[in-house]
Amino acid sequence: MRFEKYPFEKLNELLSDIEPNESCHPIVLTIGEPQFETPKFIQDELCKNASLLNKYPKSAGEDVLKEAILEFIENRYSLKLKFSQIIPTFGTREVLFNFPQFLLKEKLSPKMAFTNPFYQIYEGAAKACGAKIFYLNLTKENGFKPKIDEKTLKEVDFVIINSPNNPTGSVMEMDELKEWVKAALEYNFVLLNDECYSEIYDFAPPASLLEASLEVGNSEFKNILVVNSISKRSSAPGLRSGFIAGDEKILQDYMRYRTYVGCASPLPLQMAATKAWRDETHVVKNRDIYRKNFKLAKEILGVLPPKATFYLWLEVGDDLEFTKKLYKEYNVKVLPGSFLGREGIGKGYVRIALVYSEKKTKEALQRLKEAMKGEKF
Repeated sequence: MRFEKYPFEKLNELLSDIEPNESCHPIVLTIGEPQFETPKFIQDELCKNASLLNKYPKSAGEDVLKEAILEFIENRYSLKLKFSQIIPTFGTREVLFNFPQFLLKEKLSPKMAFTNPFYQIYEGAAKACGAKIFYLNLTKENGFKPKIDEKTLKEVDFVIINSPNNPTGSVMEMDELKEWVKAALEYNFVLLNDECYSEIYDFAPPASLLEASLEVGNSEFKNILVVNSISKRSSAPGLRSGFIAGDEKILQDYMRYRTYVGCASPLPLQMAATKAWRDETHVVKNRDIYRKNFKLAKEILGVLPPKATFYLWLEVGDDLEFTKKLYKEYNVKVLPGSFLGREGIGKGYVRIALVYSEKKTKEALQRLKEAMKGEKF
């Protein structure tokens, strides 16, 4: 088993010998981390509960946090889930890495499929459990939507789709999600949607795979799971509050597995996260900031904004050369698409995270426009 270097490590190597233009102050557009202060009411709740650090947290999470997440799901999707259909997690990175290992541990020749380009944890998880990988290639020709052939459907054990998508910003419609649910039932594989960008959208809230499951009559969510997180929604990645929800039978066994993993969230973080999951006002404000940023992107670069996420998936030609030029001449860092995909998928694109204030975003986009002017890479 050999893990790939993480994209940010590859980026550091790519730019290591380049001296950036010091007349421009540095702007980093590489990481999907909101550059806004975590709302004060969340910080206050964290401080108020600091004394709880003297207690071990439960692996299953506190009931009050579960209730808050269930309320979020009900308010957002009109879905009433049971306690047994949800597990609070320490963000979603850990669950996306360890869940495939739990699920596929008894398979002699496990097989896993996921979108390509992708969040690197998907590939790391597949390698950690020795799974054969099938790539669901996202291209301009297919609208950056995952497709799968019947041969793969008959073989695969576990599939991760990611809508809203990182890095392309594409969003799967309800009918598309329903077809995936039907396939998971017909071919008996477990299907998980990574929905961590579900609350960063332009105007129409993206559909959940759980909603699609109900639409096709799969009310028990057999073979269906979703993960979500507070990180992007609340500008609070440090809270490490996420959840996995869906198939009760799978989650019951997974919960037992998690008692050995040791990734329970500290109690002060759980209390702060409870407050955050229950409040929508700050989320609406955050969405408005990102909406303004994408309006600027349309005005300055002439690109259509994505329906969700805070990423631009910008076609530039030679993504490595463009990344180097942008850093050298304009002191702006972006992430080459070829670092996020395999088999040539992602090549020719860069991922740009518009996670700053309107003023700083405008300056970054103007530098990007200058870098792209009249150039062919």
